[in-house]
Amino acid sequence: MSDMLFSTHSAQEPQQEAPVSRRSLSLVEPDENGLVTCDVLVIGSGMGGSTFAHALRNQGLSVVVVERGDFLPREIQNWSAEAVFGEGRYRNAEKWLDDHNQPFSPGVFYYVGGNTKFYGAMLPRFREEDFGEIRHAEGISPAWPISYAEMEPYYCEAEALYKVHGAAGQDPTDPWRSKPYPSPALEHDPALKDLAQSMRKAGLHPFAMPAAVDYGPDRACVLCSTCDGYPCLVDAKGDAEISALRPALQGTDVRLLTRTKIERLHTSEDGLRVTEAEGVRDGETIRIRAQRFALACGAVNSATLLLKSANAQHPTGLGNSSGLVGRNYMVHNSTFLVAVDPRRENKVMFQKTLALNDWYHASKDSVFPLGNVQMLGKIREPMISGMRPWVPKMVSRYLTNHSVDLYLTSEDLPTPENRVEYDAEQKAIKVFWKPNNLKAHERLVEKTSALMRYAGYPLVLTERMGIGTNSHQCGTAVMGNDSSRSVLDRNCKMHDLENLWVVDSSSFPSSAAVNPALTIAANALRVAASFTGPTT
Repeated sequence: MSDMLFSTHSAQEPQQEAPVSRRSLSLVEPDENGLVTCDVLVIGSGMGGSTFAHALRNQGLSVVVVERGDFLPREIQNWSAEAVFGEGRYRNAEKWLDDHNQPFSPGVFYYVGGNTKFYGAMLPRFREEDFGEIRHAEGISPAWPISYAEMEPYYCEAEALYKVHGAAGQDPTDPWRSKPYPSPALEHDPALKDLAQSMRKAGLHPFAMPAAVDYGPDRACVLCSTCDGYPCLVDAKGDAEISALRPALQGTDVRLLTRTKIERLHTSEDGLRVTEAEGVRDGETIRIRAQRFALACGAVNSATLLLKSANAQHPTGLGNSSGLVGRNYMVHNSTFLVAVDPRRENKVMFQKTLALNDWYHASKDSVFPLGNVQMLGKIREPMISGMRPWVPKMVSRYLTNHSVDLYLTSEDLPTPENRVEYDAEQKAIKVFWKPNNLKAHERLVEKTSALMRYAGYPLVLTERMGIGTNSHQCGTAVMGNDSSRSVLDRNCKMHDLENLWVVDSSSFPSSAAVNPALTIAANALRVAASFTGPTT
């Protein structure tokens, strides 16, 4: 790679569309009886829900997307580390409970666009092997009922929708692809040049992560240092609202209902069909009647809604004849790694480009897979203060000014004991989560720490993420061919119901070891392709 900070666009790059303003969006209001009707109700506007709704536009279906939150405010605090991390200005989720009934703050956000408003905009594909059975140090990662080959064209479609920048062939674990990336890879910031070179000297293969940013000549992205973990003030991040939902809301088929929390799904007397969703909007009861329903609330909230919707025909939760709704909760084993060289300040701006997958699969160095290493957006003092409040701010500021920051991810394995429940007495979501496959993750941390010392960072600090770091949640309503061992069929329709689909990461049989967002989007597009046409 050259020493240039930014890449240039090739002559073959597709023409970019102009951003869509919020003022032109198609919104919906309940009638005087608090009723909304449509053909398809999509509950949740994150990566799954917004992408699914985008795929259903222009299909002759009346689609309503319901979001419990509102539009995220566009204000200068979007780019303030103190406001976002120190004050928690945008955190709006309720407390959840752990298995000891201790409350914790989950890492979820209720806004139009969901968690993608704050994600790092990195959109890798799962590896081809991730769709098959994989043996790990502490168990088996099960096969999916679909193959990478079936998902591949939808990966291409999702990459185009989210304007992904990338380069094939740099990552030694790259799966095959039928189309090139829509845009060329972002080049590493000059501040990362020496680190990338040290990795190569160590025999590794650093690569530029696939990035969903609207970057290029006359485009909004400036590759700032406030991307990962922040909302984007200039709407240049490829989040679900900007890339998928806003364009869908430009027509008349797809409409959005905000500030509405769905509390329960009702079924027909025989229990075979969902007939309406009941919720609360601005303190008033609201009902939404539809022919088809799609859940996209996130793995925890989608499972919770199904469990809360238990009735005489579905006594343990809607669609729960297998007993697996809420079970097999996965969230990745993750560690923040801060590597410090006190002798040199890190003046990086856009740090989140560099990644390693050399230890992703089993190899001569490890009998079992270890996981993925990727750069974080630049860590700043308010982020450290939240994790280590006893450290003087002057110290944490010095450390973060002289550090490079990485995020290490290893696959965790599905177990029925790791699960989500709804505590009706306390009116709270309860998460039972005991990390597994930790030996592999500990080995990944050891190897990465040694690598960073080799690269000239004598001080390496690590912090393993706990129950509240759950942006990669999945697995609570898995898809499969056997209705006794899965909740959804291979097209993510519930086995037990004729007109209910789940299009978020709840359906994932395994978690792999990379960010799940692109796979959520690709799977939503795949499900939508089998979904078109009205029902009777």
